[in-house]
Amino acid sequence: MSVRKSSVSSVGPKVPPANWEEVLEGIRKMRSSEDAAVDSMGCEKAGMTLPPKERRFAVLVSSLLSSQTKDQVTHGAVQRLSEQGLLAADVILATDEETIRNVIYPVGFYTRKATYMKKVAEICISKYGGDIPSTLEGLLALPGIGPKMAHLVMNVGWNNVQGICVDTHVHRICNRLGWVSRPGTQQKTSTPEETRVSLQSWLPREEWVPINPLLVGFGQTVCTPLRPQCTNCSINNLCPSAFKETSSPASKSKKATP
Repeated sequence: MSVRKSSVSSVGPKVPPANWEEVLEGIRKMRSSEDAAVDSMGCEKAGMTLPPKERRFAVLVSSLLSSQTKDQVTHGAVQRLSEQGLLAADVILATDEETIRNVIYPVGFYTRKATYMKKVAEICISKYGGDIPSTLEGLLALPGIGPKMAHLVMNVGWNNVQGICVDTHVHRICNRLGWVSRPGTQQKTSTPEETRVSLQSWLPREEWVPINPLLVGFGQTVCTPLRPQCTNCSINNLCPSAFKETSSPASKSKKATP
């Protein structure tokens, strides 16, 4: 199996954006109540009571299931897997795909993910003694595991920080804040992977791990994908995108109609 590597090279600014520390502190204060789904149901919460080896595998499975799926749905699927003893590689390998599909439903693309789970379990057993890969390259070689998931698993499972975990929330918010840009331009990044490399070019390394749950929760509660709650945001005076996406497309078209 070939290793999937990022085609992104040097992206975005090397000089930190203006007021980024003030913006970050403002987001931290807004997130202090920890009332977002990610705070109790994020992938990194999977298997917290398990021994290290089993916890790593649980986080890997949770990350695999999380793609294009809300935290609440992923969390529910992981709980059901745990209750039925299906969070161990050897058990998954011995279980038919239909059973796995029924347990993880309704996660996004549950049929495909059930297949991935079986393949991942087989690889982890045959190559890693039932544990998970301890390198970024090894994780990226697993079916269904992309950069965002691989970095999260490395951070949580191995306490080895090699990069920022960037999902759609982090990608969206960093672009709204003007924190990232495409190579040699001032244009927004077009993918989470571009955002990751651009953000890593200036964000202090000690912020690489906490930035993900911080911005994910902010994106779930305030800086939402559609109609962000700019009025309730304490940093709207520092955000270049504030109040620019608060109307729906339909309302905009009505205003434009003579």
